[in-house]
Amino acid sequence: LEKRWKDSAETLIIGGGCVGVSLAYHLAKAGMKDVVLLEKSQLTAGSTWHAAGLTAYYHPGINLKKIHYYSIKLYEKLEEETGQAVGFHQPGSIRIASTPERVDELKYQMSRAHWHPNPQSLISPEKVQELFPLLNMDKVLAGLYNPGDGHIDPYSLTMALAAGARQYGAKLYFPAPVTGLAPTAEGKWDVETPQGTIRANRIVNATGFWAREVGKLVGFQHPVIPVHHQYVVTASVPEVKALKTELPVIRDLDGSYYLRQERDGLLFGPYERQEKMKLQESWVTDGVPPGFGKELFESDLDRIMEHVEAAMEMVPVLKNADIINVVSGPITYTPDLLPMVGPHQGVRNYWVAIGFGYGIIHAGGVGKFLSDWIMNGEPSYDLIEIDPNRYGKWTSTAFTAAKARESYGFNNIVGFPKEERFAGRPTERVSGIYETLKSKASMGFHAGWEQPHWFYKPGDDVGYKPSFRRTNWFEPVGRECKLVMEKVGVMDLTPFGKFIIRGKDSTKLLERLFANVIPKVGVTNISHMLTPRGRVYAEVTVTQLSPGEFMLVTGSGSELHDLRWIEQEAVEGRYSVEITNVTDDMGVLGVAGPNARKVLQKLTDEDLSNSAFRFLHCRSVTLADIPLTAIRISYTAVMEAGQEEGIDSFGAYAMNSLRMEKGFRAWGAEMNCDTNPLEAGLDYFIKLNKPADFIGKQALLDIKAKGLSRKLAYLTMQTDDVDPEGNETVWHDGKVVGNTTSGAYSYSSQQSVAFAYVPTELNTIGQKLEVELLGKNYEATITEEPLILTEPTRTRLQKK
Repeated sequence: LEKRWKDSAETLIIGGGCVGVSLAYHLAKAGMKDVVLLEKSQLTAGSTWHAAGLTAYYHPGINLKKIHYYSIKLYEKLEEETGQAVGFHQPGSIRIASTPERVDELKYQMSRAHWHPNPQSLISPEKVQELFPLLNMDKVLAGLYNPGDGHIDPYSLTMALAAGARQYGAKLYFPAPVTGLAPTAEGKWDVETPQGTIRANRIVNATGFWAREVGKLVGFQHPVIPVHHQYVVTASVPEVKALKTELPVIRDLDGSYYLRQERDGLLFGPYERQEKMKLQESWVTDGVPPGFGKELFESDLDRIMEHVEAAMEMVPVLKNADIINVVSGPITYTPDLLPMVGPHQGVRNYWVAIGFGYGIIHAGGVGKFLSDWIMNGEPSYDLIEIDPNRYGKWTSTAFTAAKARESYGFNNIVGFPKEERFAGRPTERVSGIYETLKSKASMGFHAGWEQPHWFYKPGDDVGYKPSFRRTNWFEPVGRECKLVMEKVGVMDLTPFGKFIIRGKDSTKLLERLFANVIPKVGVTNISHMLTPRGRVYAEVTVTQLSPGEFMLVTGSGSELHDLRWIEQEAVEGRYSVEITNVTDDMGVLGVAGPNARKVLQKLTDEDLSNSAFRFLHCRSVTLADIPLTAIRISYTAVMEAGQEEGIDSFGAYAMNSLRMEKGFRAWGAEMNCDTNPLEAGLDYFIKLNKPADFIGKQALLDIKAKGLSRKLAYLTMQTDDVDPEGNETVWHDGKVVGNTTSGAYSYSSQQSVAFAYVPTELNTIGQKLEVELLGKNYEATITEEPLILTEPTRTRLQKK
């Protein structure tokens, strides 16, 4: 160890597991000069050293596939680069389907994989047996095969990354526990250790199951919890020893375990059901025992017996194998089993890379992703699903525990479209009308809120009944669409993120943040915040309530994601503004349909006619004696007033179908940090000629000059009993040419509709393409949008 530690760092990483060390390696390799990593005891102490080390190309999400892909490609060349062996085996892996529903799931996943480079294919039982001759084939219907998958030795991997990090100039110090974290006035951090204080420009919490401890030093209760995960290793098995090539890793989805070859024996790890699995809750309430590092929990074979039996049935040679080791160690879980990666809202220059249930496969890609984000001021692609800011003050310890239990138990359940998981719900985040609605609707969960998906009527098949095909909500949603198109519907929109911005520089700040012009007092517009590279960071409605006072409204899933960006710009640009998050203080009801005005007019003396209260205008009115900002009202009053107009409730599924018919793009689907606003067809909202130099303006001018290579298309298609929903592969002439971003059934026009990115040369009205759904390609036609005109447009055309 060096005599004297550095007393300053550009980036200081806390935690020497595979994730922290990977970030040190990537930052140093990218040319960052002062990278320091502090590890409290020794590298890999924690969850890394005892991990089963599985590496897989497969991921059901959109962009996490990129993280997996990068990790595998990095691990393939790490030994050559660093001179350290990493013990990387790539015998491939097979996910086994033993029910028809599982076969559908594999087809569903294939339709999402074809537009990615990750190698993946659906294989027959014959091919499964050829690759894994020791399998009992009685139940095997199909397999999802990923060549290039396998496993790596976690200890060796971390040591190779550490060698690489040092090679490029990073400093790794241990034993070096962090005892205090103090923010400075200019946004830096004083990191206190027994050896003295290091001043860092930014800190990264990569401390695994100590994440809560470190979070507390900053004032956060990170929603992570340690789970007891067990895996079993057998002695040498003669039938395994006799094989010429290593067996692929198998994942028996219905038996809920993974199994792989370990030397001449086998290793398998089950995921118990939620009522059987074990959480280390005492670590959450009382903290992790100070000395805990390379220790393990007591093993408990009884707990996993049903999985052991399933494995013996699937791989009969296990019956006679001797168990030589049962490993039971802590693995960190978040409520949804996805990690928390990126800058954290609420403090400056505090980043996290925590909550990894699959740290080994994520380490390489996350190190690269975070390093790019830190170096370039924006992520290289969009990973909102692992944004730490998806959680907030509503994420209680009880919620985290209930969800971690559920996520662990549901590790291998069938992944349906529109999946709902009910543990830990509702949270304290419920709207004022939740109690009124909860028994009348199928509820969805958005950023802690309960929000109706669709409403029940007598005779409906009620409840949550997921399926890969049209299911019990299909007809009711059609009824709700008709209601809104012909009469009047009410929807609970309370989950919207809502911010108030005021102060002498408020207009100046918004001019810098938004690509649209800033609306006048009493007017609302749709505006986009862009990244420096010209990607769409957010879509927000901006309303100027009174001179210099603005209300910003964003989607529920991007509340703190957007707030963090706004706050960061306000601080770095030294704007004199006050930003308040009023999301939880304000209920929102949407009243929509041709009779909406008629109903509301009964509750107020204000003139709500089209000429007096125009589209995209806002004002303070009093409805049913409740003062509101243009659109806030008690649900019961509206319902009573709308009886003769046929008023009723509608939910998020109908809303999605209706917005698709109108050709409205949605943030997180048609646009995000993977897309620029010009290819997304948002030109109308982007004012390149406005005087203010908004973030991303120069990049957009360059993009415009260069021309677009792809553009968003609007597709109509006839299917049978399945509809597009986004993230499906688009084909043309037997080749993959793009992907859908969202889709729905259009009840007004009786066909499926979807948005998709396709190369500009194919993007012409009338062009025929194919969209892959559940293993079958359906013909789709690029159609002029929108299918259904908006009300202001219809009114305008009627006047003509």
